[in-house]
Amino acid sequence: MTNLLEIRVPDVGNVAEIDVVEVLIQPGDIVALEQTVATLETDKASMDLPSSVSGTIQQVHIKPGDKVSEGTLIATVLANEGEKSIPEPISTVAIVVETPAIQQDTKPAKLSVQSEPPPKQALATPQPSDSKAIKAHASPSVRLFARELGVNVSKINMGSGRKGRILKDDVKNFVKQALTEGITASSTGIPSIPAVDFSPFGDTEILKLSKIKRLTGQNLTRVWLNLPLVTYHEEADITEMEAFRNTLNGEKEKGEIKITGLMFIIKALVAAMQKFPNFNASLSADGESLILKKYFNIGIAVDTPNGLVVPVLRNVNNKNINELAIELAEKSEKARLGKLLPNDMQGGCMTISSLGGIGGTAFTPIVNAPEVAILGVTRAKMQPVWNGKEFLPRLMLPLDLTYDHRVIDGAEGARFMATVKQNLSDIRRLLL
Repeated sequence: MTNLLEIRVPDVGNVAEIDVVEVLIQPGDIVALEQTVATLETDKASMDLPSSVSGTIQQVHIKPGDKVSEGTLIATVLANEGEKSIPEPISTVAIVVETPAIQQDTKPAKLSVQSEPPPKQALATPQPSDSKAIKAHASPSVRLFARELGVNVSKINMGSGRKGRILKDDVKNFVKQALTEGITASSTGIPSIPAVDFSPFGDTEILKLSKIKRLTGQNLTRVWLNLPLVTYHEEADITEMEAFRNTLNGEKEKGEIKITGLMFIIKALVAAMQKFPNFNASLSADGESLILKKYFNIGIAVDTPNGLVVPVLRNVNNKNINELAIELAEKSEKARLGKLLPNDMQGGCMTISSLGGIGGTAFTPIVNAPEVAILGVTRAKMQPVWNGKEFLPRLMLPLDLTYDHRVIDGAEGARFMATVKQNLSDIRRLLL
């Protein structure tokens, strides 16, 4: 009796479609357990798919360019003698992330429309013979709504209301059609960058961008164009915090995970998010509601040989700094080995991007939409600080908060950072 087994796509998280980039097997090949049989790619990571059985390939059911998902049949295998007829599922998939993994809303973001899209009957009406422009009629509330979306109502030549009056639905449909036609330089009113032939200046080499980098570039551009971003810079006095951290690490046994300053930053950030719930939220797709989250998951940007990834620490409000240190160390190691799963990088409420180990004095991190804020951290340094009587040496930590101005105004952003600063300057506040 032949013992035919199947290799299928395992659980890789909540990913609907995965592109097949490369198929490394063909009928007649002999595969070993855990041998890579195909390379898959999502918009966040490249994955090596391991074989769940050993034996001889009978039939391959996928080809490069196909789209697969959890459970898709990859190949049938004539199992080696003694191989189980129902293989154990492979629980991990090796992932190589080639570019910063930024979680994005799968729904289109608001588009700032400043110039007229290609003419269509639904959006434009013929101009009268005297070539005079047709005046757009809209109520003040509709005009305000259009301005919030970045739409010039004069570009909507005819509304669906009485006597051609422009309604909110007409503005929405205008934006939807612009999104359908694609976010391009012409549709946003932004001049495109002209192509340049660099060969006259010297030798060049063409290196095609991977799909991951192309999609990440599109996502970053979408955030930059659609979110009114504001960055607020602050410094926190962490002199006492650092002394306490060194004391804790001095009490640890050899081989135990050391506490880093990032653990205290996470706790201080979450305490501030609990006080200011708008920072633990996401804007609805229509821009008319705020989705407040009751959980506290923090994404941490981790530098790896293959690029920047953002594993998510879940329910950090219920964990102490030792538990957070252990969890981050485990996920950081998985990231460096290329073994993070997509669901390890999903569900974040706010992200921390730290350059403290490298340097710098300040930077402007880009919000990890659909989150509404991101905290940047650079290297702390000793500075003379005036206490009212004299200058004292204090260890000052630069912090950079970028937020979505549609959700958070300047005063709230400043108060939020003042709270984070207080929490770090006096960590006893985290007990309150």
